[in-house]
Amino acid sequence: MGIAKRRRNKAITIRMNAAEYDALQGKIKESGLTQQSFIISAIRDSNITSAKELEVIKDISRNFADQDRQLRGIATNINQMAHVANGQGLLPTVEKLDEISDKILEFRKEDDNRWRLIRQSVSPLKATGA
Repeated sequence: MGIAKRRRNKAITIRMNAAEYDALQGKIKESGLTQQSFIISAIRDSNITSAKELEVIKDISRNFADQDRQLRGIATNINQMAHVANGQGLLPTVEKLDEISDKILEFRKEDDNRWRLIRQSVSPLKATGA
């Protein structure tokens, strides 16, 4: 049978050191598949994260780190106000509470936007089976 008539008519060659080759052969033996079937299966079942996806993930991580820093600052401010109020027997003003509430709502809106972007970035991956 000629190469053109074969279903799989493309061949590749890869080079490995002894440890890599032994690891591959061990996994092939463990799988019970032929070397060809094992490698093709590994390729089909692999999930590769693209450079674009990595950048999105890094951007999301930076955004969450920034938000975490801001929330810690707010928590510190609230704790300081509670400490002063407790020490002086005072309660924060309505204006201050409104300001805190507005800031919390702002963070919640930012969170909602980030989660919307995350869902949008993941949706194409589900559609393509990646």
